[in-house]
This record gives sequence, C-alpha cells and structure tokens, in this order.
Amino acid sequence: MDVITTAVTAGAGEGGISAAYQMLKSRLASQSPSVADAIADVEEDPGSRSRQFALSDALASAGLAGDRYLRAAARNLIDEVERRRSARTSPTASLDGAPTHAVMKVYFATDRELSGDRHPARLFGSGRGQLRYGSCEVSIPRDHRMGELESPTLLRLEFREEPEQHVVLLAADVLEHEHYMAELKQAIAASGPRSALLYVHGYRTTFEDAARRTGQLAYDLAFHGTPIFYSWPSQGKLSGYILDEANVEWTQADLAAFMADFLQQTEAEHVYLLAHSMGSRALAKAAASVIAARPELASRISEVILAAPDIDAEVFRQQLLPALAGVANPLTLYASSEDAALRASKAIHGYPRAGESGPAIVVAPGVETIDATGVDTGFIGHAYYAEQRSALSDMFYVVQKDTRAAERFGLQAVEGTTGRYWTFRG
Repeated sequence: MDVITTAVTAGAGEGGISAAYQMLKSRLASQSPSVADAIADVEEDPGSRSRQFALSDALASAGLAGDRYLRAAARNLIDEVERRRSARTSPTASLDGAPTHAVMKVYFATDRELSGDRHPARLFGSGRGQLRYGSCEVSIPRDHRMGELESPTLLRLEFREEPEQHVVLLAADVLEHEHYMAELKQAIAASGPRSALLYVHGYRTTFEDAARRTGQLAYDLAFHGTPIFYSWPSQGKLSGYILDEANVEWTQADLAAFMADFLQQTEAEHVYLLAHSMGSRALAKAAASVIAARPELASRISEVILAAPDIDAEVFRQQLLPALAGVANPLTLYASSEDAALRASKAIHGYPRAGESGPAIVVAPGVETIDATGVDTGFIGHAYYAEQRSALSDMFYVVQKDTRAAERFGLQAVEGTTGRYWTFRG
C-alpha cells in the first residue's frame, strides 16, 4: 500500500480528529473529486482493505501518489505515530493460553465479476459477472465488542490488520457449484437445528465489507446455523448510488435462482432472510418470486428481516407485502427517523422509504415494525441494525427464539394512527 493511503487510513481510524490528517485530507480532496470520494469511503470503514485499495487506485489515477509534498506530509504523520507506537508493548498471544481470536466460516454466492486479483479483499470487483459460490473465513477478536467491526485505529497506534484485534477477511475461496452445495448441505445438517442465515448487503458495500459484516452478525447473534451472504455488484463507494440501483435491479433474477436452488438442495428447515438498505429490494422481490413459482419452499423460510429498507413505502405496502404472504411469520421491519441515508434517498426519489419512521412509518398486516429511532449514535444512522446492542439483542430473539414483537421484553407497543408498532424501551 502506498504511503499516502497508509497515512489516510491511520488518520481515518482515529476518527479524523488529527490536525495533520485534516491538512492532508484537505490537500488531497482539493485536487481530485474521485480521491475525495475514496477518502470518504475509507472514513466509513478504515478496516476495509478493498476501500484502501480503491483509494490507492484513485490516488494513482489522479497522479497524486508520487507527489513529493503529499508523500512528505503522509510520512510525517506516520512517523509521529510510529514513535508513539514504539513505546507500547502489545503481546501477540493471550497470557492465559486461550485462543486470541475466533474464525467464522461464512458461505457466499455472488454475481460480481472476478477481478483476477488473488487477495481476498479484491477477489471480486464491482462489475457484473456470472453467479459464483464459495466460502470465507473471518476473524473475530477475543475481546470483540457486540456491534463492532474492529479495525486498525490510530488511537490504539495500529496500522495493520491483526486477527487478534480486528475483524478481518482472512481467506476467500471459490467453489464449484456441486462442491459448494454439498458442503453447504453438510454444514446445515451438522448445525442441529438445520438452520441458515442468508444476508444481503446494501448500497456502498464491497465484497470484503459484506463478508466481514456477515461474520460479525453471525457471531453477535450467536447463530448456531450456517451463515451465508449474497453479494451483488455494489460499487462500494459514495458516488455509486445510481449504478448500485441499476445493479440491485439486475441481480434479482440471480438471487431468486440462488435462493430456490439453496432451499431445494440443502434441505434447510429454518432459513432466516436478512437484508439491509438497498439490498432489501433484491431480497424482497427475489423471495416473492420464489414463493410464487415454488410455494412448497415457502415453509422453509422462518423469518424475513428488513433493516432500514431503501424501498418505496407504497410499493412495499401494495406490491411486496402481498407477495410475501406465503411466509409463516410476520415480516420484521426496522425503521428510523434519524437515518440520513434514507432521507437522502427520499430526496432523490421524491417518496418516503419503507425504512423511515415518523409520520410515514409502515404499519400493515403481516409486518412487525420496530421504530429504532434514537438507538444509533453514528453520523448517518444507517447501520444501527448491526452496530447497536439494542437492535442486535432484539434480532437475537427473532432469529434464535422465534419470538414475536409483542413478547420481546426490550420492546414496547405504540398505538399509532394507522395501527400498532413497537419502539425500544428507554
């Protein structure tokens, strides 16, 4: 990785509060909008190697990677931190002999293009490809905090990913279809409850981002079944919204084909479908398609969970909900009025999104809507479903106990003008 990318990653890891970091960022952003966008993407998740690579590529394309003044500013920042780091001792193994990190095995299906790069974080690009399958290994540190995607941070004087300290995509392997389905079937059968969690990510998400998030979710939810993620060709960057919209529409046929194939071949008895943001469009439409074409498979779907869905609220009510009526349990919907990403989407499209709360909150038969307003302290409030203890704890009871909203202790009912929904207890 080039010296400027290393310095930006270090500065972003501490929250961007360093004056030296702000100066470097300002100089870079003023010279190239694409570099400015790439820095914003790194700031969202400094531990994402794919986002670091994208910044490095943007710097090279803009002709900034070799700028001697910028490189000197980057070295000064890194040298300062390295001097502080040299005074710190950090053991690489636990003193009590216990494992320093867990390794979560997660399976995937994706219609992203193969990049030709063998690095796990860059194995798949952002272009459209054919449906492929495989498995990943994701590290979860021993002192992992629920909801955290631990990444290198300057506050802890860290520059490199370490499985003992960070959530890291350690490996990603592509498998042939028959081998994949056989291995997946065996893993599900060995899980006891014969259950699986299928996660579909949202906008601005790389393959690496999706893998790390899936490992973290499965770990935090103490999921005893088999975690799987479906990764569609999101651009993984702030400026990719329009292209992401086109690709999430394009991917629906592939996701529906994979879902039907998976439900039939693995014989999973309890399948939990979870989607975030824009990914909810693909998941909801794919699930509806499978239920219409293969109604006998609907009984395998135990839950459908949509977190901050970036779907037109009226389309959701009038078209998608009736099509998902074949699922046994009510759909769980997490919404928030503090979700800046969905406010931006509403401004683009002109209509309320299904993931919004407030006056436009979706309350309808067959849906248990949870108003998550106030549980997130993040800048854009869009990933509360995976980063906040209250939301994760509530999802735990949905996935682990099949407990309905009215029975979950952490929720309280609200009688709105259009019906009942729930909020988190204070």
